[in-house]
Amino acid sequence: MATTELVSELKRWCRGEGLDETYALMTIVPEEVEIHEVEETLETIKSLGRVRVRGRNFSARLNQRMVLCESRETVKEESVPPEVKPADGGEAWPVIIIGKAQAAAEEFNSKLKGLLQAEGKTMEDLQSLFPSTPPPTSSTESILRAVGDLLDKTTKPADGGSYGRLRMFSGALPTPPGEEPFDHWLEQAWLLVEETECSDREKRRRLIGSLKGPALEIVKAVRHANPDASPKECLEALESVFGSAESGDDLYFAFRLMQQQKGEKLSDFLRRLERSLAKVIQRGGLPASCMDRARLEQLLRGAIASDLMLIQLRLRERKAAPPNFLQLLTEIRAEEEYESSRKKLSASVHQVHVNPEVDTRQAEIQSLKAEIK
Repeated sequence: MATTELVSELKRWCRGEGLDETYALMTIVPEEVEIHEVEETLETIKSLGRVRVRGRNFSARLNQRMVLCESRETVKEESVPPEVKPADGGEAWPVIIIGKAQAAAEEFNSKLKGLLQAEGKTMEDLQSLFPSTPPPTSSTESILRAVGDLLDKTTKPADGGSYGRLRMFSGALPTPPGEEPFDHWLEQAWLLVEETECSDREKRRRLIGSLKGPALEIVKAVRHANPDASPKECLEALESVFGSAESGDDLYFAFRLMQQQKGEKLSDFLRRLERSLAKVIQRGGLPASCMDRARLEQLLRGAIASDLMLIQLRLRERKAAPPNFLQLLTEIRAEEEYESSRKKLSASVHQVHVNPEVDTRQAEIQSLKAEIK
């Protein structure tokens, strides 16, 4: 029986007997050895102090007796030998304690089992992931290497929590307080499905956890028809029920008719264009490779209240190599900030020039009043 298994057995035995692990130890002796012999032999380890037997079990696998003992002093790993020789000079008895190394191994094994269960894997799956891996120098290295590779392949990154929690969506109209409109919720859900690196099972769990009411019933119906339905199939079903029924061509036509509204800043109009264009691409109304060009063309066509800014940004001259969305938004916002600060400066200069003129007129009025009197 391996040392790790013996330590596990000792820990279980301590829990069953209500024994403090820091004072517990176990030894394996021949069946005919008496209790007083065990106690006297273990008391030869001076750091333990007085030792008392707390339980005995016969192991058919070892064909020997396992003995649970309690010491008066704290069991310290550095002062307890791995085995002890009986007084009669027979074969040495192994001494098993719960030291720091064994406790760390137990904790590691527990975490490993929890990770495998969460991912729906077994130890056999872990070993089969890397059949071509060269043989390691030790079993510990083998486990560490396999777990490291498993983490790389099956677990999500630590910052994956960005999309870890979706807002609730029920499909009820009007949208209840605390819920997202379907379009906004769908954007976040697609990010979760397409960008996070966790398993499909975990993605599906998070997806279902954010649904209730009619929306949850739709996903249940999908899974009833196909228990192995992927998160992508669940989203497509929700979109067919709660999303727009317009085709990609219809959405592209609507995109080409968009115009800047009265009082709307050019940056806000660009964001509105981007949301519409994303739906067009998603529905297949336009190839993704044409996205930058279509965005710039519609910005130039629909920005009816920002002609001067478009000229200053020289966007018409850049049709051949259009900027992407973030570049375009950054340039427009910088120009808007510059224009806003220029208007503030102009207003303050105008105020400085106006005040002396007002004072002169007031003086003239007072002078006329005095002459009339």
